[in-house]
Amino acid sequence: MKVTIIGLGLIGGSMALDLRKAGIASFIAGIDLNPAHAAKAIDLKLVDSIESENVALSTSDIIITAIPVSALVGLLPSILDMVQKKALVIDAGSTKTQICRALANHPNRSQFVAAHPLAGTENSGPEAALSGLFRGKTNIICESEKSSDESLKLAHTVFDALGLKTIYMEAEEHDKHVAYVSHLSHVSSFLLGQTVLDIEKDEKNIFDLASSGFASTVRLAKSSPDMWTPIFEQNAEYLGQALMEYIMHLQKFHYLLMKKDTKELHKIMSRANEIRRVLDGIELKNLKPELINNK
Repeated sequence: MKVTIIGLGLIGGSMALDLRKAGIASFIAGIDLNPAHAAKAIDLKLVDSIESENVALSTSDIIITAIPVSALVGLLPSILDMVQKKALVIDAGSTKTQICRALANHPNRSQFVAAHPLAGTENSGPEAALSGLFRGKTNIICESEKSSDESLKLAHTVFDALGLKTIYMEAEEHDKHVAYVSHLSHVSSFLLGQTVLDIEKDEKNIFDLASSGFASTVRLAKSSPDMWTPIFEQNAEYLGQALMEYIMHLQKFHYLLMKKDTKELHKIMSRANEIRRVLDGIELKNLKPELINNK
């Protein structure tokens, strides 16, 4: 099958690597507005050729869009206008409500699968592409009832080849949950990085003291603002709710700290330790059955 990938960065490039390796794609065409990214994708053999939208979309069996969500809202309707009959269009956007609304009444809506593979790194661009990036990760499909059986079947072939485990959600439910488990952590990391940079202006040795704990906590602050600004904008309502709750916890912690109420501070941290149970459960689910049986 011919696969076209729009957006040749971390997500699109990683998909290209594994779809070729799995034998799903016999030919991969690429589209990217950045000429340097397009050229690098060819050099890295992520794609076989760079094609115009008209050529690629009218001749492909599968079209995957891996571009900022702000661009997806405007671009996806025109993509569905140009694709051939029975071609599949998949998006990988981190928000879903506005994207699904934009396509709600499109005559080719059944050829579209609204998806969000929960995988990534803080790096961007074609050089960031990683084989195996999606293996064992969760993929969310929204509004599956609006996609045809044929589209869903082919989409599952793609997701299975990438090693993703697919679950289903409504678009607004998806956006609410990712505001807490993904978008909030990125905001926290960006602002922690900004806070430390502000202090570093006056305390030149602060980065000499930075530990591995700091590095892991602030890692997400290296993520692309070009990608995350539209995500925050599109999910402002749910992310705003998450931020208000987070700020309330920070204010309470600050108040107890100033009171030197170590007993209450200890209680807060002990309750927060419960996240270990959740994360350990996720890790256990991701283990192969034979490894679970040997535990």
